[in-house]
Amino acid sequence: MKAHDLEADPGLFGPGSVTWQVHGDPMMWVAGVRALYLQALHPRAVRGVMQNSDFRRDAWGRLMRTADFVGTTTYGTSEAAERAGARVRKIHRLLGAVDPETGERYGIDEPALLLWVHCAEVDSYLHVLRRSGYPLGDDAADRYLAEQRVSARLVGLRPDDVPGDRAAMDAYFEAAVPELAAGAEAREVDAFLRRPPIHPLLVPARELLWRRVARLAYDSLPPYAHALYGRAAPDPDSVSRRLRRAGAVLRAIPDRLRWQLPPKHILRAMARLGPGARPAPYKVGPPVAILDGPGEGSEHIDNGGDGGRWRSPG
Repeated sequence: MKAHDLEADPGLFGPGSVTWQVHGDPMMWVAGVRALYLQALHPRAVRGVMQNSDFRRDAWGRLMRTADFVGTTTYGTSEAAERAGARVRKIHRLLGAVDPETGERYGIDEPALLLWVHCAEVDSYLHVLRRSGYPLGDDAADRYLAEQRVSARLVGLRPDDVPGDRAAMDAYFEAAVPELAAGAEAREVDAFLRRPPIHPLLVPARELLWRRVARLAYDSLPPYAHALYGRAAPDPDSVSRRLRRAGAVLRAIPDRLRWQLPPKHILRAMARLGPGARPAPYKVGPPVAILDGPGEGSEHIDNGGDGGRWRSPG
């Protein structure tokens, strides 16, 4: 590594973090769609989105802006990440929503709403990656959630108020479920994700590719989400097999090819920090001693992930 690389800013997480490794995985796109499905089930949160954004005509743009924020805060410099967070906090402070039934006006930067959006997002990342075969053990999963308190701070939350391990995240969702509902806004998000409006020439691609991604993301939701959306929950083992197949196919695409897509956050980070900053799954767990036998010296890995919530009855 060059001398100037040693002085380069590693950002808020750095190449030694779990976040740095997992956010480079291609299954993050499936996880991002799952997060949208889950976030839409909080009536106050989704109302804030629908009343303050052009989601109906610019849902793709919203998804790309979210991906850009995650990429910047993960792989950008500390200054770039803090600037992105400040921009999000400023926008949130200026916006509000109105409950059509009560007339109540509330800010979309309410801590409870920000917390729901954050937890639904990072939980989806963790769930989809582990269930699709990414080698993320229990300890590494807890480290990831602890690291994501940094992301929570950037959007305006107090890190101590955010679940920092799997047990705390499980407890959070258990308490949040009674507040969830599939209202009109949630069903609009659902309808869009299942069949987004696109140019007629792209309809075949939507049927071939997007609907598979959206269905896989939806099917990976927890049982209570399927119940709220009003569709029968699929067989969990079948969904896990499909997630593993999708993960195998996407991970077979060379990293350098995937990372060429704009805005090239990972390639820019590697140019800044050197080739040793390349994200890779094998960097997540602790080093394995040469004399360890098969399965020794490594964390227990449960491809179900998420404390088994996807197997629970709801």
